[in-house]
Amino acid sequence: MTAAQTATAMSPELLKVVERAKSDPTTRFTSLAHLMDEDALRRAYGRVRRDAAVGVDGVTKEKYGRNEDENVRDLHQRLKSMQYRHQPIRRVHLPKAPGKTRPIGISCLEDKIVQGAIAELLEIVYEPAFLTCSYGFRRGRSAHDALRAVNRMLFYEGIGWILEADIRSFFDSLVRSKLCEILKIRVVDGALLRLVAKCLHVGVLDGEQYTRPDEGTTQGSVLSPLLGNVYLDRVLDQWFEQVVKPQLAGHARLIRYCDDFVIGFVRKDDAECVLRMLQERMAEYGLTLHPDKTRLIPFRKPSRNSNQHKGPGTFDFLGFTIHWERTRKGGWRLDMKTRKARLRTAIKNVSDWCRRHMHLPRKEQHAALSRRLRGHYQYFGVNGNQRALACLLHQVRRVWLRHLRHRSERARNRLSWERYNAYLKAFPLPSPRVYVQIWA
Repeated sequence: MTAAQTATAMSPELLKVVERAKSDPTTRFTSLAHLMDEDALRRAYGRVRRDAAVGVDGVTKEKYGRNEDENVRDLHQRLKSMQYRHQPIRRVHLPKAPGKTRPIGISCLEDKIVQGAIAELLEIVYEPAFLTCSYGFRRGRSAHDALRAVNRMLFYEGIGWILEADIRSFFDSLVRSKLCEILKIRVVDGALLRLVAKCLHVGVLDGEQYTRPDEGTTQGSVLSPLLGNVYLDRVLDQWFEQVVKPQLAGHARLIRYCDDFVIGFVRKDDAECVLRMLQERMAEYGLTLHPDKTRLIPFRKPSRNSNQHKGPGTFDFLGFTIHWERTRKGGWRLDMKTRKARLRTAIKNVSDWCRRHMHLPRKEQHAALSRRLRGHYQYFGVNGNQRALACLLHQVRRVWLRHLRHRSERARNRLSWERYNAYLKAFPLPSPRVYVQIWA
């Protein structure tokens, strides 16, 4: 459902909340829970992906939708009578880097609907109050917009130092009591806050092990990105703009995408001071900066007359390694290439997929690999990153051939590089292309 369709489907009362939040971002809302009516629950159901992973109850969107009206009506009644109970979350582990995994929580479909309706309400309340430095999980904003902001900051604002920061296990470390205090600043509706608490204080089923974490919010839930934004808006964004910047001697700028952020400084002493203050601020809210991934980097654009071919340093942001690069005309531009770790992970994921699906017909494998490559290109296909995209395509071709040869002894003997290249000529994998212009 698009933003326009969502606005059209909203009730007059909800539209009043929208206008009130926009006109005065400091307004406190005392009555919101009653707006989670059947229409709000249906909108949330409509936003659930058709192929979404199922929770512990095994209910799919298709199965729930066979009796959608009856199911939504029953859920609404349980919410009104405070009989709704959030079911345990099913945890899965996705590969993140060599030897590491990212724990993702999968809620039951009915819980996704409730979380989606809560998220819609909280987004209306908080979106007008969020600062422009925040880009993650907000309507009309994307990771590419954050990268464009980094490009503008470094190219036009005289930034000489970059503070690259990494919050260790942000979603698992978030202090629930602190989050509730932050929510109460703008939302004083006890019924809605109790619903949020039910979504937070929920058990996790990891294989056969059941636990009830005391802190954090489940990464992967519908509500977590918005709660993370609310938390860091208070902990980081507002603090940096209202408390830190007035104390600095030079210009500085924060750019944040959910829990991933960088801060640019003109002066080194400002950067060193903020790094010390930032560690104390994070500790106050139960968060920790990763000691190996948080660093201060010299990043001033070299002069045109410099003999260098690359800038003084590099930093990572949103899956890219960013550095200064010479242009053909002798000037400098900001270059963004896929991080080596992300490229290795992408290649490994393709290899794992080919191994699990060796039995599929070649045309089905081709279609699936093509979809994977296009998805990668659509995110990492920024100008200046063609070499990394070409490297991925080359490795995917090699990996696919290796697994095709492993299908049988006959295939190993018959499928030479010449025959394979002839097949790829007839059925080519998607070629790298630039989908996103970060700089003109």
